[in-house]
Amino acid sequence: MIQRNGFLKSGHSPSLFSSFLYFDVSFMIWVLLGPLSVIIMGDYEMNAAQKANLVALPILGGSILRLVFGYLADRIGQKRSGQLGMIITMIPLVYGWQFVSSLSELYVVAMLLGVAGASFAVALPLASRWYPPQYQGLAMGIAGAGNSGTVFATLFANRIAEHYGSWQAVFGLALIPIVIVFIVFSMIAKDSPDQPAPKKLRDYGAILKQRDAWMFCIMYSVTFGGFVGLSNYLTIFFNTQYGLDPIRAADFTTVCVIAGSFFRPIGGWLSDRFGGVRMLFVLYGVVGIMLASVSSLPPLTAMIILLFIAMMALGMGNGAVFQLVPQRFQKEIGIVTGIVGAAGGVGGFFLPKILGNLKLTTGSYTSGFLILSVIALACIALIALVQGSWKRTWIAQGGRARVEDSTMAQ
Repeated sequence: MIQRNGFLKSGHSPSLFSSFLYFDVSFMIWVLLGPLSVIIMGDYEMNAAQKANLVALPILGGSILRLVFGYLADRIGQKRSGQLGMIITMIPLVYGWQFVSSLSELYVVAMLLGVAGASFAVALPLASRWYPPQYQGLAMGIAGAGNSGTVFATLFANRIAEHYGSWQAVFGLALIPIVIVFIVFSMIAKDSPDQPAPKKLRDYGAILKQRDAWMFCIMYSVTFGGFVGLSNYLTIFFNTQYGLDPIRAADFTTVCVIAGSFFRPIGGWLSDRFGGVRMLFVLYGVVGIMLASVSSLPPLTAMIILLFIAMMALGMGNGAVFQLVPQRFQKEIGIVTGIVGAAGGVGGFFLPKILGNLKLTTGSYTSGFLILSVIALACIALIALVQGSWKRTWIAQGGRARVEDSTMAQ
């Protein structure tokens, strides 16, 4: 059992808090267009595919820029990289607030919001490098729980837009929390003294030659990609499928997002106790079953329950994946976090595209959710293929990750 005092004394709590805070406000900004998209449709007419593009582009931008910021985190440190990321994030907020006048310009803003999504590649290494292996799941889970920023976006964005009669006002007001967090982060965040030597570009290629890196990329593209993709798209889904107004659609999205956000640390903690692989076996199965049930498009109440459980499992899966990553790639955590985080963004980009494009071509969300269910269940087979090798090689290399066979007694 994890001792609270042992965890607190083992690392640097101000930096862990800074990681969470930076990730939280950045995530809130990253997904702003998800809930606002239903209101923006009143200004710019869009079909199902265009709606999906609007909420998918920030995720794509974040996916690409996570590689950049993962590299920067290794070269100039996590604190400076975080400060730079927040300053750049203010640019699309100002542009969206004052200058957007067409859908094409809004697409540019959407892509630039990806800078906020790149915070993942800075916040998690900042937290991870302060804590020993036995606390990695909890530390990474706490820092990663910053994806709870999605809750603030879905709960308040549309209310603010309706109050001020303008969705642009939301971008302007979002500048306030990021400036506050920038000041706090600058004051209390501190890079760990245990910093590996900066990596060169060729080191990225070396990581990508390793099969385990690709395995983590695939797994995270489903867990994190599923979480952020659904977070961005569910407001559109509830509005389109059930005819909910913008605020109610965003409120129901908030209910689902809460599950994925606040269960991430629990997933990390349980993975520390029982093993990340065991957790992932269970969680992918739950996600697959829930999404298959969602594909039947049941009444709204049942839909909320199914999506809540699916998002809870996805959130815990995020914590489980990153309980394993720093233990397999401890010295390359900055690079690997960037690569795996980018893969998660790619998964989040394709999820709205799958749902939106299939809705446009078939007139229903059923086939889209079925495809997502099959992808989740396929991850179980993938882990079953590699877990034996992980057990042998990680132990041989001195790794501490618990990668026992799923059938092994607890």
